[in-house]
Amino acid sequence: MASLNVGSLGEYIREQRRNAQYSLRQLAEVAGVSNPYLSQIERGLRKPSAEILQQIAKALRISAETLYVQAGILEERRGEGLELRASILADPLINEQQKQALLAVYDAFLKENAADGRPGADERTDERTDEGKTP
Repeated sequence: MASLNVGSLGEYIREQRRNAQYSLRQLAEVAGVSNPYLSQIERGLRKPSAEILQQIAKALRISAETLYVQAGILEERRGEGLELRASILADPLINEQQKQALLAVYDAFLKENAADGRPGADERTDERTDEGKTP
């Protein structure tokens, strides 16, 4: 996964906040974070967790996935597993290490399927094509 680019993330959040016509204090209140913490995020001094990014995204009425991509937590893809990745990252019931482990397993499965020349395919596809044939 890409490394977190806090500077551009903060600039992006600031831009989105201004587009939504929120003051820093208003967004902090709606997102449920402290005003100083949000200020530090916008200035690129703090690295927010996936949960905080989700709260900010909800307050700004933008997708959390957009902020995850902007933060470098998710790679921009053609929708391949983006919702799954975002759900894992936003899950408050597991810690950051567990989230990264789940994403690593998922990525390993994708690489395995791609190496077999079957992106997204599973074993059942092969069984269906042989249906009705005698060995």
